[in-house]
Amino acid sequence: MKAKKVDKLATIFFYGISIFVVVILALFLFYILKEGIHMISFKFLTGKPSMTSAGGGIGPQIFNSLYMLLISLIITIPIGIGAGIYLAEYAKEGIVLRFIRLSLETMSSLPSIVIGMFGLLVFVNMAGFGYSIIAGALSVSILNIPSMTRIAENAISTASKKVKEASLGLGASRWQTIRRVILPTAMKEILTGIILSAGRIFGEAAAFLYTAGLSSGALNFNTISLTNNTSAFSLLRPAETLAVHIWKLNSEGIVPYASEIANGTAAVLIIIVLLFNIIAKLIGNRLEKKYNGE
Repeated sequence: MKAKKVDKLATIFFYGISIFVVVILALFLFYILKEGIHMISFKFLTGKPSMTSAGGGIGPQIFNSLYMLLISLIITIPIGIGAGIYLAEYAKEGIVLRFIRLSLETMSSLPSIVIGMFGLLVFVNMAGFGYSIIAGALSVSILNIPSMTRIAENAISTASKKVKEASLGLGASRWQTIRRVILPTAMKEILTGIILSAGRIFGEAAAFLYTAGLSSGALNFNTISLTNNTSAFSLLRPAETLAVHIWKLNSEGIVPYASEIANGTAAVLIIIVLLFNIIAKLIGNRLEKKYNGE
């Protein structure tokens, strides 16, 4: 009888914590959207920022954020998944593996401002990239690779227990088993790591302040080049992201109605993150059904 009461109390307690977290998140989203949703319009989403008149737009910042996301994920995903495969399937227990895991845990706990200063020293100055998209993408990848690696490792280890021996028993090689059986089975969990990395990229400001810069010039989509700074697709041009734009508006305050524009930018950022998460989850569920034969 006592055990049942304890179990019931524990159930109520954990349900209460879950409801509390959901309510806090809902209130946070409601407040951000309430303060900024009235600013959202076609002009606001596509126009250029103005330093002399109220309003303006955040078109360049939206493109810069999405482009930075793409470049960062191109760097983070292969390295993170590759490292996860190595740790889960090839690494042997010992001092080297313990050192790798310690290094990953240390890197994942570093403040983003420290990574920003490191990126400024190494990528901006020593490598000669200057304030650029590639410098920002490399810096934020340092933040994301440790978490991506641990999530991929855990997902692959869990998937291996279910299907590895069956695949090897049917005559598949080790690499065929990893590529065609284990990775598809673990893809939903790996996608969670990608979503977390994307959220970090969208919301990062400190690292980009020191590496990607604070300017967003006119974007030229007519020229497609990764090195020509006149092209919107250049990796060597500075790029102000949405998060940095919010910081800039609130810290400098020299743009008319800076607070309202910052609130609108925050609402757009929240909506983009939500849409990205929903789309990624839908893709993950579709992949899971595909590989489970449903």
